[in-house]
Amino acid sequence: MQGVRTLDLASTIGPDLIALRRRLHRIPELGMALPLTQRAVLDALEGLDLEITLGESLSSVVAVLRGRGGATGPDDAAGSRPAVLLRGDMDALPVTEDLPLDYVSEHVGLMHACGHDLHVAALVGAARVLHELRDELEGDVVFMFQPGEEGPGGAKPMIDEGLLEAAGRRVDAAYALHVYSSEQPLGTWFGRPGPLMAAADEVKVRVVGEGGHGSQPFRAKDPIPVACEIVVALQTLVTRQFDVFDPVVITVGKFVGGTKDNIIPDDAVFEATLRSLSEEARSDLARKIEQLATSLAEAHGLRAEVDYLPGYPVTMNDEGEYAFAKDTIVDLFGADRYVHQRNPEMGAEDFSFVGQEVPSAYVNLSACPASDYANAPDNHSPRADFDDSVVPDGAALLAELALRRLRQLAAAETTSPAS
Repeated sequence: MQGVRTLDLASTIGPDLIALRRRLHRIPELGMALPLTQRAVLDALEGLDLEITLGESLSSVVAVLRGRGGATGPDDAAGSRPAVLLRGDMDALPVTEDLPLDYVSEHVGLMHACGHDLHVAALVGAARVLHELRDELEGDVVFMFQPGEEGPGGAKPMIDEGLLEAAGRRVDAAYALHVYSSEQPLGTWFGRPGPLMAAADEVKVRVVGEGGHGSQPFRAKDPIPVACEIVVALQTLVTRQFDVFDPVVITVGKFVGGTKDNIIPDDAVFEATLRSLSEEARSDLARKIEQLATSLAEAHGLRAEVDYLPGYPVTMNDEGEYAFAKDTIVDLFGADRYVHQRNPEMGAEDFSFVGQEVPSAYVNLSACPASDYANAPDNHSPRADFDDSVVPDGAALLAELALRRLRQLAAAETTSPAS
């Protein structure tokens, strides 16, 4: 079995990585400004021969490790060798933790309920393992420590600040992993090629009428029943105008209208999340919702204002990169620890912005400590529990993906005819 060294090295530093994870778990932070988390990452990377850049508009950390392996050796100019990107997201959620841990969140109302603390520890572990093996590393590795995945989205600003060219040339491939607190037995890897997670957009609809007395609705233009009719019609739109094999989901999570039972308001407002698995369905959804809302409002003599807010794109696993990642998982951990994920998820991920730019693979890992994994609390729950014994495995996989892919890329560049 290949990869024994990455597994052994990751296992050796496992206690340090788990300690880092628990440090991060105590200090969850939200959004794009994560000063304590950024400081913890920098402390964990201290002493490694890395080129580190901090974000200008967000608390990101980008670290570049220069490999010293290969036929041409370490004297190549920066940016002349292949490069791959490894990503770990760092932000937490506005959730009040409800777990009996001795490293429970110290920040009231905040929790690492999605396991990003494990992601950071695994990526630090990959950096340490690859630094140890840099004489065998036939190219460069960009480590992406990203804030804001839970919103407003840190990947795009990092790309705008030069993430993908941090090594001096555009990265050739990118990889990420995500832990789960349920769904699969502890230590199980799972995923699928093609669409893995949905695009997530938002729509806000304001139905504008004319207020009046609740006893005389005919003298007013009541926006509430019209807004309700639009909400119900949205579900008919889903089932009658979209292919069941290219699904979309519309969920109205907020509806506001009126101030008192006997007052007809001037307007009613609702907000919905929109999920889709293809760019075609995504664009159709935006267009058809506006058409439906404005037409229904007009039919009742009212007006609808539709504000469509694009969010994260579809997370697509490149077929070739995913096959490579799956083969690496099976080779490292055995076929019994990999499960094919039959269907995409309608959750969303801003690693999708990286996947739009370079061939990428994103895989999942169960960190569920419960034997009844099917009924364990999901990610984002205040009781979402993650067994951090899987962190060294995450580190080993990320490191091995970089080692193997850079070897392949270097060989391809060596054998390709001169242009």
